[in-house]
Amino acid sequence: MSRTASRDALAAIRTQVMWNRLIAVVEEQAQSLLRTAFGTITREAGDLSAGVYDVNGNMIAQAMTGTPGHVNTMATAVAHFFKHYPQSTMKPGDVFITNDPWLGTGHLFDYVMMTPVFLGKKLVAFFASTCHVIDVGGVGMTAKANSSFEEGTLIPHLKVRKEGRLNEELLSVILANSRSPVEVRGDILSLVSANDTGARRLVDMMKEFSLTSLDALAKHILRQSEKGAREAIKALPEGEWSYEMPLDGYERELTLKSKLIIKGGKITVDFSGSSPASLFGINSPRTYTHAYAVFGLKAVIAPHVPNNIGSLSCFDLVTEPGTIVDPIRPSPVTARHVIGQMLADSVFGCLAQALPGTVQAESAGPIWILSLYSAHGRVPPEQTAKAKNFAVINMGLGGIGGRPGKDGLATTAFPSGVGTIPIEVTETQCPLYFRRKHYLADSGGAGQWRGGVSQRIEIANTEDAPFAISAATFDRVIHPAQGREGGQPGCVGLAARGSGSKLPDKGIHIIEAGDSLVLELPGGGGFGRPDRRDRAALEADIAAGLVTVEAARRDYGHEG
Repeated sequence: MSRTASRDALAAIRTQVMWNRLIAVVEEQAQSLLRTAFGTITREAGDLSAGVYDVNGNMIAQAMTGTPGHVNTMATAVAHFFKHYPQSTMKPGDVFITNDPWLGTGHLFDYVMMTPVFLGKKLVAFFASTCHVIDVGGVGMTAKANSSFEEGTLIPHLKVRKEGRLNEELLSVILANSRSPVEVRGDILSLVSANDTGARRLVDMMKEFSLTSLDALAKHILRQSEKGAREAIKALPEGEWSYEMPLDGYERELTLKSKLIIKGGKITVDFSGSSPASLFGINSPRTYTHAYAVFGLKAVIAPHVPNNIGSLSCFDLVTEPGTIVDPIRPSPVTARHVIGQMLADSVFGCLAQALPGTVQAESAGPIWILSLYSAHGRVPPEQTAKAKNFAVINMGLGGIGGRPGKDGLATTAFPSGVGTIPIEVTETQCPLYFRRKHYLADSGGAGQWRGGVSQRIEIANTEDAPFAISAATFDRVIHPAQGREGGQPGCVGLAARGSGSKLPDKGIHIIEAGDSLVLELPGGGGFGRPDRRDRAALEADIAAGLVTVEAARRDYGHEG
């Protein structure tokens, strides 16, 4: 090897080592948030994201810990701060905040925190992070509002810390409009601290590698990521494919229409023709729509390519303002993932036509956020006179669709990737307890590769008092996850009282004293014809209680 070739090889190795270190830095940033957050949805379920950006606000690396909805919305969120605070005006110790749904992560419950990083007096990068806080005022975690003004307190792009000093006046406004001020303050400070952790580690890294700027490394990362994504796209067949997905909706059923166009090394997903925006808070702002539509494409087409603004630039989005995937201010958006987390399955429906036999079946879709409250203020006061006042969150997860060569995963969130919250944690926070939480037999769609099974959950109160549940995110109770390549649909969801009455909509419902809340989550669709399922695998399902003998006979023709 010549001296020049040797020098180039060493430079390439050094660049790759720095790239890997950058990913380690943002992962430490995310872990800092995960370990210090007050809210259980962040601390236990990992509903967060963290990333590092160049001086122009381009996301160059993201943490592995976190959700696509948060990460991909933050990819463009940082640049919005510059319209209010040009980079030249920023100082060491400054931190910026917003929870604007249209310029952040899609609803008011997520604060985006941005921190400039200085090497000496020189601005070299930005860190951003976000997480879901438990309460932002307004009507709370419910879809019943008719405008974003009712949903909570919007914080525009402002400084939450100025040259190292916290803006206590701003914090006092935020906390005065929250029913859980201690937890919200803790989460906000955790976001600030996580960014500070990332900033310290980045400065250490730059000093170690004798860097005075990240510009060259950032350009290399974005160039290589874009190249990898474009090469993956060029290997696909060119053409146009369309798919329609019926959705439960709220006041009416909805239709999600998607068209996929692959041409010239670029992909466009077009949601034109989708239903007009709902009157209630299930609409997905365009930023959130882009996040999950692109995630669905990238998960199939280029999962090996790093996720940053370089690879994301290969995907274009077309939406019509005023629809469920692009609502206009001040449309309500609190439960935006009811629509947004269906988008991956929507684009999968197109990809399955372009790449037959290679795309998984539909999944349960949006996570069911179990927002549980005491009934104070919702029933006559004598019913809650001796009851504890509380507000807690847990998670209900359905099944993932069957995959080519593999069954769908059970009780797993897709596409969000959010984890569950241990029932013991919730039970220590409130007087509620979980009577049952187990796999739901026959919930996964029949197929050569069975859909992921869901779960049945029953919750009751230890106190002789009613409690409330927000059903804002309970979906697929009408339209199940569809199978693929001859597979059958998964089961629909169910939300009811133990006494028998179903919860009629996505509103807030009272569970009377002595009664219970019963939830059956949707299952994933099956992949491939059921009569092709391996007999030993089916017998194992029956033995494990995942498939009943009756369903095995009906759906698989099992003679046992």
